[in-house]
Amino acid sequence: METEAAILWGLGEDWKVETITLDPPKTGEVLVRIAASGMCHSDEHLRTGDLPGALPAIGGHEGAGVVEEVGPGVQDLKPGDHVVFGFIPACGKCPSCARGHSSLCDVGAQLMLGAQADGTHRHHASDGTDLHTMVCLGTFAKHTVVNQASCVKILDHYPLDKACLVGCGVTTGWGSAVYAAEVGPGDDVVVIGIGGLGAAAIQAARLAGAERIFAVDPVAFKREMATTYGATHTAASIEEALPLVNEVTWGKNADKVICTMGVGDGRLMESIMQLTAKRGRVVVTNIHPMAETEVTLSLTWLTLMEKQVVGTIFGSANMRYDIPHLLRLYEQGQLDLDSMVTRTYDLQGINQGYADMLDGRNIRGVLVYE
Repeated sequence: METEAAILWGLGEDWKVETITLDPPKTGEVLVRIAASGMCHSDEHLRTGDLPGALPAIGGHEGAGVVEEVGPGVQDLKPGDHVVFGFIPACGKCPSCARGHSSLCDVGAQLMLGAQADGTHRHHASDGTDLHTMVCLGTFAKHTVVNQASCVKILDHYPLDKACLVGCGVTTGWGSAVYAAEVGPGDDVVVIGIGGLGAAAIQAARLAGAERIFAVDPVAFKREMATTYGATHTAASIEEALPLVNEVTWGKNADKVICTMGVGDGRLMESIMQLTAKRGRVVVTNIHPMAETEVTLSLTWLTLMEKQVVGTIFGSANMRYDIPHLLRLYEQGQLDLDSMVTRTYDLQGINQGYADMLDGRNIRGVLVYE
């Protein structure tokens, strides 16, 4: 079949919306008509090269849609089912999945390379060129073929233009606070960077019982939005946050610091550790450039004050539990997805959407196809 998709042909280039050809789903695969796709910063990392990826590629990994066709061997999905794509596919059988850490799934790591499980492609440009897909999803398209390991069935009444957010950004931010940081009642929490991840991390910290939540972002609009999600204090920079956090916490500083910036910078780690209390924890969620190897940090923070630095991918979440769980919280009014969608775009507006993200105009932009 033919459909439309946004293709990245080379590093630093704009996304180009073109007609592509899709092969039918093979064993273990499904064809999905995509209703909406969130515009996550990770796809911008693919464009800039901060994240390595094979090109040309169809971007997008935060999507929701309706199953139209299933391949042989697919038992848990059927045409008409509504699904959210999980950013990290989960097989449920590898050592990581068996231990409850599906965000580190071995099969997921393979599929994230951009080809199907058998090493071939289902997406092809008009000239026949094979197209990779961002984490084997390619949600910047009106239709896609994906492995069943990437799909989570959801209830039909959830709006797909909001449900798509829990495929990556919301779940990653949520898990960064609840699972990686282990925010608990009475904790003081700093969230650095208030985009889709940071907004979700603030809401998660609030629901986990944090006493004070400090939102740090240079954009006034994002600081204002942070207060609607549960932030009690805001600052425009880490430098501004240092005396604020120290004063408000009576010199203790933050129990948990969650880094959700658009692009991480190793030179900031020393200042971030200064925000952190004794036995406090810093969670690095945001992507750092792959070529970055220098970090400014005194390791005596770790030994003399027992501070911790941990990393997390997908918020250390389990997509088959957390995606339905977060949608239930949304339905109950405990998780605000509606206001996180700042602007919507059609597929032709993808480059404008990313320009708005980089200019700080969006908490989350969403491509809507229907």
